[in-house]
Amino acid sequence: MSSSDDRNSLVYLLAGFGLGALLGALAGILFAPKAGEETREELGSRLKEIKDKSEDWIAEQRAKRKVAAVDSEEAGA
Repeated sequence: MSSSDDRNSLVYLLAGFGLGALLGALAGILFAPKAGEETREELGSRLKEIKDKSEDWIAEQRAKRKVAAVDSEEAGA
């Protein structure tokens, strides 16, 4: 198995884990005994938090990819 295959497998694993965590959190919130407005506020807050963390993670991965590309170019030059 090549390095890129390993990376792809890890990405799919992390994406699956993240999706499972998101669905579990949503189910927990929706089935909790709270008022509708309170549940909607909490759901909105959690979704914003997940969105922010996802955006941070994506930016971090892009930065790592750029560094790897520069390192590859320098190693090949």
